[in-house]
Amino acid sequence: MRANSRLEDTERSNPKSTDIDRKSTLEIVRIISDEDRKVPDVIARDLRKIAEIVDAVVEALRTGGRVFYVGAGTSGRLGVLDASEMPPTFGVPPSMFQGIIAGGPVALRRSVEAAEDNEESAVHELKRRGFSRGDVLIGLSASGRAPFVLAASKEAKRIGARVFAVTCNAKSPVSRIADCTVVLRVGPEIIAGSSRMKCGTAQKMVLNMISTASMVRLGKAHRNVMVGLQPKSRKLRARAVRIISQIAEVKSDVAKEMLGQSGGDIRCAIVMARHEVSRRRAKSLLRRAGGDLDKVDSVIKQERLAR
Repeated sequence: MRANSRLEDTERSNPKSTDIDRKSTLEIVRIISDEDRKVPDVIARDLRKIAEIVDAVVEALRTGGRVFYVGAGTSGRLGVLDASEMPPTFGVPPSMFQGIIAGGPVALRRSVEAAEDNEESAVHELKRRGFSRGDVLIGLSASGRAPFVLAASKEAKRIGARVFAVTCNAKSPVSRIADCTVVLRVGPEIIAGSSRMKCGTAQKMVLNMISTASMVRLGKAHRNVMVGLQPKSRKLRARAVRIISQIAEVKSDVAKEMLGQSGGDIRCAIVMARHEVSRRRAKSLLRRAGGDLDKVDSVIKQERLAR
């Protein structure tokens, strides 16, 4: 028991799941569910640090910087997942959020455990992508000890970039490198050492917060509606029509026509429908409003006063 107490949280045995292999299926999933319910409360304790990361991300993106998630195993996959969802959800270029996983693309489909020890690969990947001091690196490591993540974090610091970390272990090496570290104290996993469980869930939730809050701060949402999504499928086109109809307060057939005339640009279509202007005029208004739909009305008023 004493030896177990000296282990990191991600490695310790969980007393709540003792003899889990002797439980019924319902008992097993109930134990897992009870432990998973602790995750949101754990995250809530570090909201100030998460907000600090969001502010740094927003500042970097406003000045042309990019965000790099770096991780190994489950943490790396979660970073790649979050980065890959930004373009279709908010209409930003794929280069804005990038996920780097130890072992490369093949590690997304199957385990490449030894890759997390390859420090040179981490540095090489940053250089290959042109990582600069204007970018932001967010290291993802449940243990906070993955050599791949530590090497990338050190290289980013050497360059002069902002470095942050999300881990599940306090006093981990990555926290000594990062400018700010979110420590998700979710406790020992149901299956000792399986950091794909509570640790993975917690990291995923934090990444959702960082990327979504950053996009909201950058005006990629109007009220609580996505206006930057790319309507490239039947489902997304139908969603885009509903969004245009709702915000511009026009009928669906008008919204659908404006979406087509705008070339699939939801913001442009909204301005076209709301103000009954051409695509060219709508784009001009949006440029002057910095892409903010609320400010378009102000731009139009200023034009009228200037006449």
